[in-house]
Amino acid sequence: MVQAVLASIDLDALSDAEVVAFTQMVEHAGRPVDAARVGAATVVGYRSRPGLGRDSMAWRLGASHQNDLLTRLTLASRQEMKRRLALGEKVAPRVLGGQVLEPEFPAVAAALKAGELGVDAAENIVKGLTDFKVHGRFDADQADVESAEISLVERATGSVFDRIPGPGESEPDTDTEPGVGGGVPSGFTGPIRRLRDSDGFTYPADDLRPLAVRMQALLNPDGLAPNETTLEATSTISFGELARGLHPLRGGVTPELKGVIQNLFNTFQSARSAPAFPSAEEQQRIEAGELVPGEVIDERTGGEKRADILRGILVQVAQDPRTPTMGGMPPTVMVHVNAADLLAQAGVGWIDGIDGPISMRTINQMIDNGGFQPIFFGGTGAVLGLGNKARCFSPMQRKMITARDGGCIIPGCDCPPQWTEVHHVIPWQTGGKTDVSNGVLLCWYHHHTIDTAGWKIRMVHGLPQVKAPHWIDPTGKWRTPERHRAHDPETRRHDERQDE
Repeated sequence: MVQAVLASIDLDALSDAEVVAFTQMVEHAGRPVDAARVGAATVVGYRSRPGLGRDSMAWRLGASHQNDLLTRLTLASRQEMKRRLALGEKVAPRVLGGQVLEPEFPAVAAALKAGELGVDAAENIVKGLTDFKVHGRFDADQADVESAEISLVERATGSVFDRIPGPGESEPDTDTEPGVGGGVPSGFTGPIRRLRDSDGFTYPADDLRPLAVRMQALLNPDGLAPNETTLEATSTISFGELARGLHPLRGGVTPELKGVIQNLFNTFQSARSAPAFPSAEEQQRIEAGELVPGEVIDERTGGEKRADILRGILVQVAQDPRTPTMGGMPPTVMVHVNAADLLAQAGVGWIDGIDGPISMRTINQMIDNGGFQPIFFGGTGAVLGLGNKARCFSPMQRKMITARDGGCIIPGCDCPPQWTEVHHVIPWQTGGKTDVSNGVLLCWYHHHTIDTAGWKIRMVHGLPQVKAPHWIDPTGKWRTPERHRAHDPETRRHDERQDE
């Protein structure tokens, strides 16, 4: 019947107001079904718990365990079944010594049953209060914990859920006594029911997480420094499986570590956030063809910029001589690529211990900056020998190029010189020499996109010149990038005036 009704509705023909009402109605109608899914999975899981042995429902139906049975029954993912079971254990009635007790989260259970609370919102409330309600950590007063649960349910549903009077208890006089609900414990011992509409705002499921964190701070004022060190939150980072060419980062950081990281990101991202207008001297340099006019637009997203900042920091640490070595070698990324593929500029490369391949463009960039070392194989596949490292700028050459360029030579880029890579102006694949007169500093981003972003670089009398893409500089002039401040005539004249 539901399917027939939905099929009869032409969503594209609805007005904006009707689409809004339909969206809210469908969401509200689906919540009781979601709650029933959690309840059914919980019952199946309980009847299939491992301790039952051959009396287990899963064993009797030919499944290996509860999740196996549930995935076969529902055709849903194992992860989804784990999610439903984890929530169901917290909102289903408990049996202890033959006595049926209320759920560990009775307010969440009541709101789910009433069809007012979504599963994702219920999960956020349960996760936020589990340490206090289920595990009994931090010695929080359970009346306060229940009040926090009721308050979060109210914010998630727009309804006040609270306990009703138990045997021998009478309703309060609302004219003289504080009303129940709204996060204020009623003191009643009866079951939790919906009492009335809330007077406050209603929040989406995602907004409940920070609200739960605030509740945690109220329940446990020592939260960030508990008495037991084993309970203190610690930062953790791990890598997920390769998906769509990326390894997802997993884990979490403590607030103080996030503060350090966030401030570091903000510092570099805001370095050129203020609008800039050319001074008289800069205008003269623009007219003389020495400076690219206007602000250079950085098309990277905020997330891409943060990733490049983190890359620069990690590369700098890896190149620091104080960084510990492994097997006598500094932390170096080793890329393997077939010589025939390299000459043909086709195929991919591989990094030891990493699942995903890397593109030939990335390989060329890494060779450009770090060089390569050939390994010779015989016809049977045996290693015959190891060649000398080639196409690699020496530390002394890098120092000389850094002294000349002072950082990434693309105008508008303020990447520090220690984060930059050395780029062959005439590509090494076409015979470009690895010497100071053919090397310039580029940040990783501009190095990676130099062949596709429209920037051109040439060397004139040992100094680099840059031509911007047409959409940045329609004149198409070759211009000299900013020099290292130690060699900038304007800077030196200023210094000399200061000395005088």
